[in-house]
Amino acid sequence: MAKKGYTADQIQVLEGLEPVRKRPGMYIGGTGLEGLHHLVWEIVDNGIDEALAGYATEVSVKLLADGGVTVTDNGRGIPTDIHPKTKKSTVETVLTVLHAGGKFGGGGYKVSGGLHGVGVSVVNALSTKLIVTVYGDGKIHQQEYERGIPLADLKVVGKSDKTGTEITFYPDDTIFKESIQFSNETILDRLRHAAYLTKGIRTLFEDEKTGQRYGFYFEGGIQSYVKHLNLGKDVVDEDVFYVEKQVEDSVVEIALQYAEAFTETVKAFANNVPNPEGGTHLTGFRTALTRVINEYARKNGLIKEKEENLTGEDTREGLTAVILVKLPDPQFEGQTKGKLGNPEVQGYVAQVMNEYLSYYLEEHPAIARKIVGKALLSARARKAARAARDNIIRKGALEGSGLPGKLADCSSRNPADSELYIVEGDSAGGSAKGGRDSKTQAILPLRGKVLNVERARLDKMLANNEIVTLIKALGVGIEEQFSMDGLRYHRIIIMTDADVDGAHISTLLLTFFFRHMRDIIERGHLYLAKPPLYLLKSGASKRMYAYSDEERDQMIDKLIGDRKDRGTTVQNEDDRRKQAGLSDIQRYKGLGEMDAEQLWDTTMNPENRVLIQVRIEDAEKADAIFNKLMGTEVELRKNFIQTHAKFVKDLDV
Repeated sequence: MAKKGYTADQIQVLEGLEPVRKRPGMYIGGTGLEGLHHLVWEIVDNGIDEALAGYATEVSVKLLADGGVTVTDNGRGIPTDIHPKTKKSTVETVLTVLHAGGKFGGGGYKVSGGLHGVGVSVVNALSTKLIVTVYGDGKIHQQEYERGIPLADLKVVGKSDKTGTEITFYPDDTIFKESIQFSNETILDRLRHAAYLTKGIRTLFEDEKTGQRYGFYFEGGIQSYVKHLNLGKDVVDEDVFYVEKQVEDSVVEIALQYAEAFTETVKAFANNVPNPEGGTHLTGFRTALTRVINEYARKNGLIKEKEENLTGEDTREGLTAVILVKLPDPQFEGQTKGKLGNPEVQGYVAQVMNEYLSYYLEEHPAIARKIVGKALLSARARKAARAARDNIIRKGALEGSGLPGKLADCSSRNPADSELYIVEGDSAGGSAKGGRDSKTQAILPLRGKVLNVERARLDKMLANNEIVTLIKALGVGIEEQFSMDGLRYHRIIIMTDADVDGAHISTLLLTFFFRHMRDIIERGHLYLAKPPLYLLKSGASKRMYAYSDEERDQMIDKLIGDRKDRGTTVQNEDDRRKQAGLSDIQRYKGLGEMDAEQLWDTTMNPENRVLIQVRIEDAEKADAIFNKLMGTEVELRKNFIQTHAKFVKDLDV
């Protein structure tokens, strides 16, 4: 007996590319900007696969003035003959059938990043229009699609001596509702990485609207990439360790260099696909690195017999490395390929590191001693930090049971409903405490400038009262004790004055979160409050707030336009104010100038306030900026200021 209300005709069977349009997130990770750009990556990766196979030397991306994107490679071109199974052209098969491709052991590719074979068909499904052009055998073949459906069969449209594939597509704005505008910077970064990771390939970019054109070619491959990542850093030695070695049917390529820094930058790739979550290749690398450095240090008497071995954390302080493995059957986790799962790769990478890094250290004793010396210094600092942390923990300073006295907590115990305002100074803190919604909003005033953690290890951080207070208030711990499970507020809002000092304090706090609590940023919990710059008064009671010079001018223009007795418009600011019927325009120099009611109305009331969510769109670029602005190299900051000074206006000093 059939269940009431639930019959066979209610079971949907999705055919062809229907599942992609129904559930696009399953195939490209989401329909926001990341998913939009994933369309480009799918086609670019096909061109890179041609380069890895030894057939292509160039991949280009062009942003068209009409909103389309053209991706071209000079590889072999998609086969144009009739496919024996589908009885359609192979081009149409690849573009309309999920999991149709030359990357499943059929001999098309030995090494490939496009494992799933859904890439170009997914792009087709999620585009209002797609045009594929294939060059090969002296002919030009072309076919056009609308939302994944071919408008006609594949046809010969001309002759050419070229080879390769060109795909032009227009993303569907009914799928990508957030935006269908591509980011030049995002695409440039991806093409730059592709050129670093594939020796001998040239990647090109062009924007028809702006005329912007770029090309990337790096003879040194991942060695050049490591040098790029360490640009502006004080390196332990100019020499970059590099090895490329075939193991079984795979290739392991590693480049590394140490810098005088406290952070670790390691990039892992499999078949040129970035693996931000790491995987077996990263595990093999880290294990072998720690073993090799410890063995060298003990063999050469740099670690005494009764001393502890260096930890992995010690050996990786200041390390910059790129790990690239190429293998015939990569096992990625998910369509976005964030993590590599092949167990054999861990052994391959460890084997190469054990042999070649050991040999390198023996052949370069001066560099080896610098590396070991840096790791030993890190170990001493780690022990000092542990002692400092243990001392603080014994006093209960980092435990949630005793919250900091200066914290005015909210009454809600539900983190999803709770906000923490980190406020500059006691004066603004007083106004914020008086104006807040005490049920959901907590206030933490900080005194003075926060410690610059870019130049400090954990022991120094834990000796700083403001940092300890912040860690304690958040409830997530620090370093190896860090856990998002203890987060007490799901919105953490940095609220500082709209001046140079306020911007500096915000930057110091952002540095702290980026270096030591990045998960808080990546999960969308960190915000910047945007207080108003101007109070516009009209009469005895009317109050309006402007958050920028432009908004102030627009308000004045509107008020002048709305007044019937406006007369002739004049340029004098005082006359304009009077003409608009304003009794006063107050420029706020700090949050402390606002009383509790004003601060609530403008900056804290969820219905009126402006919050800027802090996001990490490019961790590599963010790392470089923090190093440049907050690190030890004065010349880098000087150059940055000289370059960007012309863009600064109305500077408050």
